[in-house]
Amino acid sequence: MKAFCGRAKSTNGAFDCLEESEEYDYHQEIARSSYADMLNDRDRNEKYYQGIRAAVAHVQAKGENVIVLDIGTGTGLLSMMAVTAGADFCYAVEVFKPMADAAKCIVEKNGFVDKIKIINKHSTDVTVGPGEDMEMKANVLITELFDTELIGEGALPSYEHAHQNLVQESCVAVPHRATVYAQLVESQLLWSWAKLQPIEVQGTQLLPPPAVGDCSGTHSVCDIQLSQISPHTFTPLGPICTMFGVDFSTPVSSALQSYSSQFVAQTSGQAQVVLSWWDLDMDPSGTIVCSMAPSWTYPQPKTAPWRDHWMQSVYFLPAERQVAEGEDLSLTVCHDDYSLWYSVKSQSAAVVSRQHSQDDMILSRPSCTCQAHLVWTRPRFGQLNDKVRTKSYVSALRNVLKEDSVCLGVSDGSLLPMFAHLLGAEKVFSLENFSMTKRVIEQVLVANSLRGEVELLDVRPEQLTSEDLGGKQISLLIGEPYFCTSLLPWHSLYFWYCRTTLAGLLQPNATILPCSATLHMVAVEFQDLWRIRAPCVTCEGFDVTPMDDMIQKSLDFRESREAEPHPLWEYPCRALTQSATVMTFDFTRCVPQQPIISQGSLPFIRSGQCHGVAMWLEYKLTPDISVSVGLTEPISEQGHCEWSRHSKQGVYFFRPGWENSGNGRAAVVYNFIFEPSSGDIKMDFDRKSL
Repeated sequence: MKAFCGRAKSTNGAFDCLEESEEYDYHQEIARSSYADMLNDRDRNEKYYQGIRAAVAHVQAKGENVIVLDIGTGTGLLSMMAVTAGADFCYAVEVFKPMADAAKCIVEKNGFVDKIKIINKHSTDVTVGPGEDMEMKANVLITELFDTELIGEGALPSYEHAHQNLVQESCVAVPHRATVYAQLVESQLLWSWAKLQPIEVQGTQLLPPPAVGDCSGTHSVCDIQLSQISPHTFTPLGPICTMFGVDFSTPVSSALQSYSSQFVAQTSGQAQVVLSWWDLDMDPSGTIVCSMAPSWTYPQPKTAPWRDHWMQSVYFLPAERQVAEGEDLSLTVCHDDYSLWYSVKSQSAAVVSRQHSQDDMILSRPSCTCQAHLVWTRPRFGQLNDKVRTKSYVSALRNVLKEDSVCLGVSDGSLLPMFAHLLGAEKVFSLENFSMTKRVIEQVLVANSLRGEVELLDVRPEQLTSEDLGGKQISLLIGEPYFCTSLLPWHSLYFWYCRTTLAGLLQPNATILPCSATLHMVAVEFQDLWRIRAPCVTCEGFDVTPMDDMIQKSLDFRESREAEPHPLWEYPCRALTQSATVMTFDFTRCVPQQPIISQGSLPFIRSGQCHGVAMWLEYKLTPDISVSVGLTEPISEQGHCEWSRHSKQGVYFFRPGWENSGNGRAAVVYNFIFEPSSGDIKMDFDRKSL
């Protein structure tokens, strides 16, 4: 049986439904999973093991047999810990069949098959009673149902059901309790990801539409590696507040709730952003704590554990609010069964709001009404608000524009066509064939009295005719390029295909901006990101090689061997080679019919463990103005890399990493093939001695 899978294509700028084998989704799910990351999280594993030992000992001290329910067992690791700690029997529930099958193999391989029963169901479908999934209710509840937001994977409904149906009233839970923390801050860096800000072009300010400026955005969490946000980029307006806790050893409710924390503003500023994370108390005494706090909260930041399966959360307030030093404030968090959202008020206003009904809490949930937050991602807002980037595009446009320029913009939800008009173009068109991005751009045009000055064309490039352009020929084709469907950097080469499709509508001497793009690569040693692809072999003394084998098989599957998109500003790495231009795409010419092939090698100039290569595009807007979606500064002498905060780069992981001395006697050998018919870039790497 075949499966139809959506995949971004550079040839048409869309997600095409391509026919794949029935194993495609299976391998993708496994290959891109976080199982290896979790098992390589030593801090998590040790804290769970300590908490499980304490829980088993507590039940044994009462003279009872220890019956464990492990919800979301994954590899079965926590169940094996429980049996090793003295549990009499474990029911291990795992809804994802491939992982449930792997757990059965791991349990058998470690000799626990008579003590652990793997149940391939959602926990809410598990039955209890003689001959059922569970013979009896459990008195120890072990779970790992958490995400960065704590409750985003449905932890609360699962706990609620378990307490009602699957565990005894006096059960002991591991973890015992979760506590959510938050801090109110001012941060222009983070706030630039929330709202479209005024943009200056040729002495004129391009203003955001009132509907966009007044919109509260969405309540969806922005999860990032908060340790990579320097404390110098934000100002705390108050202390780190304890917002609420969830006791997992007692009945849990998934109903709508709100909690408030009162404090005195420690400085004046704009309340814009809430930084949030949570801790797990593995035992009732709170002596075994697994913390998600960012590294800068630690007395010694380098001692903070790294993990990618749990990060930290950034919540944007519905609107920024001026607060004064010494002001009494109330920070409120609300949550439903899957998500959280925050608000801040003066304490007097908070007293009044607490008298309102629960319906008012629901109404306070941020909800996008302007559509901009539905079509522009958080990094895209940051990109649009990036003054340095905007200056580069404005300078480039100023260099190529003429009084009689007829411009056509090809990007999704781009402001470049407006820049072109403000800089004096005679006529400006913009292709906006996604209805939502078109409506957002229309709002910007109306807000700046530009309606009619930039004509939005709701057609695809291949459908555009001379009649749509009023009989005019295009003298300047412009693009960022940016497309909503682009996942990897080279997916934006769709711009090149558009340029080729539109060739008949361009003047013979038409200018293309950008005029070219170059693909760059550098071999890197990751500080931590390598863990997400590293085999585990053993974890806390248990053999988990069946999981490694399962992941390896999926990684060897065709699609899973390609590069992955990662925002590398969140994941520090060190360059072990020079960066190199490995392929050039000339937009002044049409897409060639023959493949573009690039082969070469990069000698190692620094010692270290080479985990893979990072790849990105650099756009040459004009011969002397370029914009990079990868490295933003030259690599330092020590190999330090500065990456764009608004883009994802492509990463190809080596398995395993390559150890090298950095004496120039070894190199990364690369082979790239750009296939014009598909828009794909095939790549292969090897290591050789020089």
